[in-house]
Amino acid sequence: RNSRRIERAYLGDTLVLRTVHHTDSGSVAVTEALASEPGARGHDLGSASPAVLLRTVEGLSGRVRMSTDFMPRPEYGLLTPHLHYQPHRVVAAAGPVSLTLRAGVPLTCERGRVRADFDVSAGQVVGFDLAYAPSFGGPPAAELDPVAAIAETAQAWQVLQDSHHYDGGYPELVRRSSVILQGLTYRPSGAVVAAATTSLPEQLGGDRNYDYRFAWLRDFSYTLHALWVAACTEDTDRHFAWAVRSAGRIGPEPAPIMYGVGGERDLSEHVLDYLSGYADSRPVRAGNDAWRQRQMDVPGEVLEAAYLLRDRLGQFDEELRETLVDLADQTMDIWLRPDAGMWEIRAEERHYTSSKVGCWVALDRAVRLAPWLGERADARRWAAA
Repeated sequence: RNSRRIERAYLGDTLVLRTVHHTDSGSVAVTEALASEPGARGHDLGSASPAVLLRTVEGLSGRVRMSTDFMPRPEYGLLTPHLHYQPHRVVAAAGPVSLTLRAGVPLTCERGRVRADFDVSAGQVVGFDLAYAPSFGGPPAAELDPVAAIAETAQAWQVLQDSHHYDGGYPELVRRSSVILQGLTYRPSGAVVAAATTSLPEQLGGDRNYDYRFAWLRDFSYTLHALWVAACTEDTDRHFAWAVRSAGRIGPEPAPIMYGVGGERDLSEHVLDYLSGYADSRPVRAGNDAWRQRQMDVPGEVLEAAYLLRDRLGQFDEELRETLVDLADQTMDIWLRPDAGMWEIRAEERHYTSSKVGCWVALDRAVRLAPWLGERADARRWAAA
């Protein structure tokens, strides 16, 4: 309460956040992280997430009055959960979600809300952990010691970054960028989401407030290129396997441009009209109807990534070969058409220079990749087009 000065930074090459509050009565550090699975090292990080948010409050000097407020509202605010209360533990359950809050201080409970007011003195550490579990079926909520789990999580992130040996320019910025990209990666599938948020407005009060919690194939290509530059290519096979398996066989319909993290294709959009949005910027959306669009540069982005990382991919498997050939063949058939463009304009399709360049890249890289693409590769026809 009543912070006079705030310092905030990530710990080293991690996504563990430390915030120091300086007040008139003393200073306190709040450290927060999404927990790694115990013992995870390297690229195993995130493969079996315990789904626990960790927080510690550490007194640095003096004595500081703190408060915590917990008001879970599952299903985008539609549900107020039942609270099952114990002095240092509350289970909030509603719909498909069960959240277990454990605290190192006594909690007070009222309808739909949990609070704690407490003092932290120099040298004192108070821990909190908030664990997710499905309401029906599935494993119970994990229980972790917040202090030990934060230290374990920081070490897991640091070990992962130390395994990458980048020696180019701007090393601190490159390393931090690679941490962010890996934080946006859904490790079980290899998908990299565009953002962890929905409906943040491009302009306050505007209506271009879209849901970006999905993975775009264009971004997939740029992300792989960035990780290649940062010497983080260990997961290249997994990233490509996600893209290829998500696409399935590509026919005459427009090549898919985006998926959910588990390969979901139908990402139909709806408006949460009961929510006011960030800074009163409506509408708030879940889902993104851009999945229906034709964006003709996308095959070129995928073929470019495959060409760039061909040595890392080694022997192309059948699914990858079939997908790349289908993308090249489709590009030959559609490149003269208009499309929605890379900015996903929700209006009449037009001709975009970036789309035509993407089509050129698709066929150029297909010609170069022909020796990797099997019997269906038709480099002569692609080169003529």
